[in-house]
Amino acid sequence: MAFKIGLLGLGTVGTGTAEIILNPAGRHSLLKEIAIHRVGVRSLDKPRGIQLPPQAITTDLEAIVTDPEIDIVVELLGGLEPARSLILKAISAGKHVVTANKAAIARYGDEIYSAANAAGVYVLLEGAVGGGIPVIKPLKQSLGANRIASIIGIVNGTTNYILTQMTAAGADFDEVLAEAQKLGYAEADPTADVDGLDAADKIAILASLGFGGRVKRENVYCEGIRQVSAADINYADKLGFVIKLLAIAKGSGGYESDTLQLRVHPTLIPKTHPLAGINGVFNAILVEGDPLGQVMFFGPGAGSGPTASAVVSDIMNIVGILKSSGKTQSLDPLLTCTHQHYCTITPIEELETRFYARFLCRDIPGVIGHLGTCFGNHRVSLESVVQIGFQGELAEIVVVTHDVREGNFRQALQEIGCLEAVKTIPSILRVL
Repeated sequence: MAFKIGLLGLGTVGTGTAEIILNPAGRHSLLKEIAIHRVGVRSLDKPRGIQLPPQAITTDLEAIVTDPEIDIVVELLGGLEPARSLILKAISAGKHVVTANKAAIARYGDEIYSAANAAGVYVLLEGAVGGGIPVIKPLKQSLGANRIASIIGIVNGTTNYILTQMTAAGADFDEVLAEAQKLGYAEADPTADVDGLDAADKIAILASLGFGGRVKRENVYCEGIRQVSAADINYADKLGFVIKLLAIAKGSGGYESDTLQLRVHPTLIPKTHPLAGINGVFNAILVEGDPLGQVMFFGPGAGSGPTASAVVSDIMNIVGILKSSGKTQSLDPLLTCTHQHYCTITPIEELETRFYARFLCRDIPGVIGHLGTCFGNHRVSLESVVQIGFQGELAEIVVVTHDVREGNFRQALQEIGCLEAVKTIPSILRVL
């Protein structure tokens, strides 16, 4: 007897998912026991890249999530609504759910997982983070014996492509963004990607899995790449760094970490770091834990094939459980969401990190000394101070600090901004 799927959405990922299920040859034999029963779309008139029986396609999405014949609802609509409501209705109807919707899970994961646990159904989301990279299930299962210390990732292909091209061509952000939009690597409205919102959704999900606590998405510090210039990339290169948009989660006690560091921002990382060589649209997630040490997950972070691969793997996981245990069984604790408490997120001004700052200064004797004095007044220790050259009549000075409390660094910058010798501070970036 085939296990029946209700598919919500037949866009890029939905089509890729259907293609895998409809063409099981050469793949795991379990795929032959999965059937697409109904497909929900926004418009019946849109041309489709796959052949499905006309009677299987409908615009009545609610009828799919309540259909008694359907075992698993696969939500690939994206966005917050109606995705959230449909997921909850599917759970209420006793359906297992597979989704690639990082925005809905990051914001409504508490509500969705509480409902799923109460109903005794699974909600799996391997496709929500990292495209085709297996990272969700490894965090839940393979790495479960570890006390996770940090999860650091390049989890947005659009921004990684832009920064890679800026580095290769010496071009500025606006120029490369326009090119990325022409090539289809960036959306017409790139806000979610270039302002770090997409990456913040993903690190919120990874942090909740790695540290066993719920995370309020609005508490994730988020800073995008619009302010990164070709000049900064050039200076970073000379100093032995590359610039990447990093999503960072850190905890001190693994699953007992009640307090987390959680942030997204452009970062200078040493060229010797494992993430430094991740270029183009690829993603990578570096996980550090005890006793494992470091492990990195790398691969295509988006797209029809990669994300559909992750979605179908989740479907197969659920079908495997249903096939071996029947439709009534206790939930596997390694596949469900079991955490209940909310983690406290450390305010960004209390975090300690290194900084890179670029100053345009009037060519006045002693200006570097004045900078050093202001930083010293606020207990900011400097690793290097380099006068790069001149922009017109203004001297360009780059500073890299040792680890410093962010609040102290910002106070020092306020004092420096009042110096007569300092014209502007065009760039402030964190250093890993």
